[in-house]
Amino acid sequence: MKIAKLAVDGSDTWALHQDEAWHALTRSLDALLGEPDLAAAARDSVGGRLCRATDVAPRPGAAPHFLAPIESQEAWAAGVTYERSQEARKVEAGGADYYDRIYASERPEIFFKATRSRAVGPGGAVGIRADSRWNVPEPELALVLNRDLDVVGFTIGNDLSSRDIEGENPLYLPQAKVYDRCLGLGPVIVTRDEVPDPLNLEIRLRIVRDGGTVFEGRTSTAQLNRGLEELCGYLGRCSSHPLGAILLTGTGVVPPDAFTLAPDDVVVIGIDGIGELTNTVTTVPARASTMR
Repeated sequence: MKIAKLAVDGSDTWALHQDEAWHALTRSLDALLGEPDLAAAARDSVGGRLCRATDVAPRPGAAPHFLAPIESQEAWAAGVTYERSQEARKVEAGGADYYDRIYASERPEIFFKATRSRAVGPGGAVGIRADSRWNVPEPELALVLNRDLDVVGFTIGNDLSSRDIEGENPLYLPQAKVYDRCLGLGPVIVTRDEVPDPLNLEIRLRIVRDGGTVFEGRTSTAQLNRGLEELCGYLGRCSSHPLGAILLTGTGVVPPDAFTLAPDDVVVIGIDGIGELTNTVTTVPARASTMR
């Protein structure tokens, strides 16, 4: 079952895909994630038919089109969950061994990423910081969690990262990760029952510049160093999420160290069984009052 947030006739509407069409839901994602079973809650909330599935475009400006599938939920992310990420973090940190310790430690790295206002849906422009020289996308399987932090669905996440800021000092991680347009999300939420083995999904990344592919890579969630329930458990330690949450599970695809994103690049992320998330890239300007 697929659930999406659609812009239709000037309104944002949560919708369910069935019978080759999108049907409006009478409840928002906030309400749906208050139930133990997302799929059952969505089926019980189906309203009228919105549009044919083929009429929905993955870009702003077209009507109807997909929006980032997030409401009042916080988006969090796990780091250093793949060996490739561990290697990349060590390079950007000048060989420091604390990322080795994170990779092997009992407690995973989990950090706050975004709320709805900083999330970008399919076809929108994700951001790179104007005060950073080294920016990369991070393609990730994103878990959709209910209020009890059970995994009830999946979507695609792009955890944009400023590697030079993060590498300069690990205490700068929030600045490297959290800023306007820092998260790509979508296009849909696929319910848990439609993904029989979430630890056996191929994740693909392609970056296009001036019409040509400048980077392409892939990995599998089979390479994750942490269990999904383990990550959810640590997210919920001493922290409640009554409206559910989104949890990105880390990246196993990192472009070469000489690569950085540029404005107007196109980032395409595909995950088996979920779909494809495509975003352009724009520069997020530094406010004049913050530049001293």
